[in-house]
Amino acid sequence: MEISEDPEFCSMIDRLRDEIENASGEVPEAFTELAGTEDPEELHRVLTAPGQPLWAREIAAYALGVARDPRAFEALVLLLNHRDPERCVTAAHALTRLGDPRTARAAAALATNELRVAYALLPVRLLADLRAPESVPALITVLERRLPAADPHWRVGLACVEGLGTLGDPRARPALEAALPHPRLGAAAERSLARLGPAD
Repeated sequence: MEISEDPEFCSMIDRLRDEIENASGEVPEAFTELAGTEDPEELHRVLTAPGQPLWAREIAAYALGVARDPRAFEALVLLLNHRDPERCVTAAHALTRLGDPRTARAAAALATNELRVAYALLPVRLLADLRAPESVPALITVLERRLPAADPHWRVGLACVEGLGTLGDPRARPALEAALPHPRLGAAAERSLARLGPAD
């Protein structure tokens, strides 16, 4: 599939175009040119050249990522930890397509960084999608930190509960059982436990 036919790419381009129009009122010609190129060397040049706007780096990183070019890895990891959730979604999609063996370790580091827990939702979901050796231990760690009922980041905890159910690893049972009394996580924890099957 050509990148111009990729629904996630098209959605990103529409979002970036709206951002540029709202900020400056005019979309530069360079935006249209970059959105239409699939030349990996040109994309890498844009990704690494100094002074490039964020929209240019995002387009270049995404296009290289879905083309499985490892030069996109570091930029995509930075975007995965961005304060804008839509950028995180786009980066997670590209990282999944990239298939770089470093991705799970980076996602686990982002997910378990308590100083950045407000931005951990997409790294948590990415870990569940990757089904990597790092996935279950990281999701358990994050979930255990989200168990206090007053924790404001319960959506991150919910993503952990759902991800652990999807992964179906019995190591998750103690953490999921601990989540059962939680007012926001309990129902999802019960469903995830059911997916693990009966306890030994």
